[in-house]
Amino acid sequence: MSDDVLVRVENVSKRFCRSLKRSLWYGLQDLGSEIGGRRHGGGSGLPQSSVDVQLRPDEFWAVKDVSFELRRGECLGLIGRNGAGKTTLLRMLNGLIKPDTGRIEMKGRVGALIALGAGFNPVLSGRENIYVNAGVMGLGKREIEEKLEEIVDFAEIGDFIDAPLQSYSSGMQVRLGFAASTILEPDILILDEVLAVGDTSFRYKCYRRMDQVRSRSAVIFVSHDMPNIGRICNLSMVMRNGQPIFHGAALEGASIYDELNEDSGVQGGVRVANHPIIDINASVVNAPSVPGAPLCLDLKIESAEALDGYYLMVNLQDSSGAFMASLKHQFKGVDALRSGLNVFRLTIESIPLKKNLYHISVGLADSRRQNLLFANSRAASIRISEQPFASPSPCILRIQDWSRCEPAVGRQ
Repeated sequence: MSDDVLVRVENVSKRFCRSLKRSLWYGLQDLGSEIGGRRHGGGSGLPQSSVDVQLRPDEFWAVKDVSFELRRGECLGLIGRNGAGKTTLLRMLNGLIKPDTGRIEMKGRVGALIALGAGFNPVLSGRENIYVNAGVMGLGKREIEEKLEEIVDFAEIGDFIDAPLQSYSSGMQVRLGFAASTILEPDILILDEVLAVGDTSFRYKCYRRMDQVRSRSAVIFVSHDMPNIGRICNLSMVMRNGQPIFHGAALEGASIYDELNEDSGVQGGVRVANHPIIDINASVVNAPSVPGAPLCLDLKIESAEALDGYYLMVNLQDSSGAFMASLKHQFKGVDALRSGLNVFRLTIESIPLKKNLYHISVGLADSRRQNLLFANSRAASIRISEQPFASPSPCILRIQDWSRCEPAVGRQ
């Protein structure tokens, strides 16, 4: 395994059985075969791919022939509808279940939060659970004590740290789990829908923490919230029926996920006939060549129908793909999208950025901001030529001025 590759997955598959009785019988057969050595055939002892395995009655592939590599500094967003195999894959990566084919290599310390309260004992206090989980990750008592106060402060649970975990709310549990998983500095971090619980202020704190973690770790993140995928990840893998159908840039994966929802005739729980957005693009009117200056953009949105209540999502990423800033604006009332071409000019307040090249992505989300309807991952770019900011942190972009412009006659 090369120095910077922390996760390597080669043709990994997992099969399950729909029948409980047959599942128990198959489990006994497999255990007997493994004890007798008949399952092992060299190497890892597992078949190389799903073609080498015959499915028995009532069996199906929950995950089939998944392969990828993840390096330090990369964040992979696992995307797919419910039942696509995402959580099963995470459980194999975390060692909770064994694959039926292929090989998984993990290099370094692994931190995982793949379910609410996973790995926590509800009878133990929050403090005791931190010690237990950190010990499992291989940290000594002194290392844990050095990190304990930071974990408690980040989780915002105060005196509840010494209360039994079973008395915690779901939000408190996920805050403690996220704080412990990220602050203990794992080489590999696995997160499954952890930002689905928690208030807005805590989520933004999580975004900042994720950027810090990603600089020194490899991160695998599962979410159905496409704006979160765009903010946190630079890579994505879209899964369908247990198999990967796309592996590439995060926003391209989000767009493909949206197409999957369209194919099913469902978008955000509402039946749709076709995609209302034809195109979204942005052009830079005035770029901040130096930090602290405002940014002026012309935004063009072409829609097949009028849309009220939808959200514009603007993300700013540096040249490495790291998330730096975000903006949300609701198209409502006088700003509602009209049928045809809509042109808006927006001026964004000064952004604390260091010297670098930055890419602007734009997209449109539904009224609940849960489904990304359209995304343009590199709508525009800006370059900062001076550097007074040593280490800027992610921030929320703020609109200084917003106006609708009447488009020129004809299609632009």
